[in-house]
Amino acid sequence: MDTEKRLYEAAVEGDVRVLQELLQQDTLLLDRLTLTCFNETPLHIAALRGHIEFVRLILAQNPQLAVELDSRKSSALHIASAKGNLQIIEMLLVVNSEMSLARDRDGRNPLHLAAIKGRVEAVKELMHVMPRAALGKTTNGETILHLCVKHNQLEVLKLLMDIKWDHEFLNAKDCDGRNILHLAVADKQIETAKYLLKTNQICVNEMDDNGNTTLDILAQSWRDMNDLSIGECLREAGGLRAKDISASIIQSSINIPKDSGGNNHSPVSSSPAYLGENQSKKPPSKGDWLSKKRETIMVVASLIATMAFQAGVNPPGGVWQENGKLNAQGIPSHKAGEAVMAYNHARSYRYFLRANTIAFVSSLSTILLLISGLPFRRRLFMWGLMVIMWLTVTSVALTYGISIYILTPKKDSEPLGQIIEIGITVWCGLMALLLLGNTIRLLRVWQKKKHEIRSSAPRKLVNSIYVNV
Repeated sequence: MDTEKRLYEAAVEGDVRVLQELLQQDTLLLDRLTLTCFNETPLHIAALRGHIEFVRLILAQNPQLAVELDSRKSSALHIASAKGNLQIIEMLLVVNSEMSLARDRDGRNPLHLAAIKGRVEAVKELMHVMPRAALGKTTNGETILHLCVKHNQLEVLKLLMDIKWDHEFLNAKDCDGRNILHLAVADKQIETAKYLLKTNQICVNEMDDNGNTTLDILAQSWRDMNDLSIGECLREAGGLRAKDISASIIQSSINIPKDSGGNNHSPVSSSPAYLGENQSKKPPSKGDWLSKKRETIMVVASLIATMAFQAGVNPPGGVWQENGKLNAQGIPSHKAGEAVMAYNHARSYRYFLRANTIAFVSSLSTILLLISGLPFRRRLFMWGLMVIMWLTVTSVALTYGISIYILTPKKDSEPLGQIIEIGITVWCGLMALLLLGNTIRLLRVWQKKKHEIRSSAPRKLVNSIYVNV
């Protein structure tokens, strides 16, 4: 027992001299360990501590220790791969390269652990010696690509994606039915998601076990402005919501042409991924813009509501920090917490308060409309939402102008007045241009419908006569 204790202490310290002395005293010491040791061997400990010469001597004396597993079913190669010690990995692979396929309690082989820890050189070495280790899956059904994304190891992922894998492996799903793009979007890994979309090898509209596409996952876990970037990339790649895919499948089944024998022939594949890629190339139909920009509008409205709230509770100039002096009636001239602007610029404060309140209420109204479940493709709803957003943005602009006017010193009031005049002129011009453009578009739509009604009237008359005959 004392001998084994000294052996383990030597493994911790990497003391080759003590190991040599112990082996001289008992040449079968390491052989007996394979029978009596049920946890970490000295080889495990030396690999963990990175003692290269100690590992070399142990493997020279007893190569069988390279296949021994600890209580978590991890070999010394598992530990060396996780630590990224390339020299120890090379020695262990020379002794027994098949250990690169060994799986621990979680179903992970040494290559998996090297990828999880981002050990690029270790991954290269393990892939060179045993490439098929990359095809192994964990107990949760995760491939090495899943593990790279799950642990945010983009460099290792890029290294592995350079290899020519088949389509099935690249789009493999874990136990939750998620591929690597699902994981990247759920974890808000912007760079990883953009890289995967750029490769054009991952199905952007694949659904997980809950029936969610990547856009659905993004909408359910919305956090900040970074999600806008991911959402735009997904849509550019043909990304769709699950409900839109279902509608597309139904529409395609209705429009399937028939041959002379009456058989249906679909000109395109009805798979979700293919539908997403083809629909992205079609011009958007009426109402699609609002459906696709719903999340963007929601974020913008939320930001404006936040800005208006902050401006309301902390107006320009701040608030009084303490009560003012008492007048003859014993009433303070002002109270702590009240707006300084309300006393020094009473008229401007009233305008500020009105504009800020309009911005706050209209932005909250936008949020309420978007989450109400109303039909986004109805033209009336779109026009109503557009008017509310115009009112919101205009109110924010007025709030900003009043705030700047109040905070600017009197000596700079003249240049500021000119700037404000220019700003108001540009803004009014832009609003007039938008109003004119939308009015022209509305008139064109009205004329087109009127023409369709007129042209369809004779046709209906002929049909009715034909039926009567």
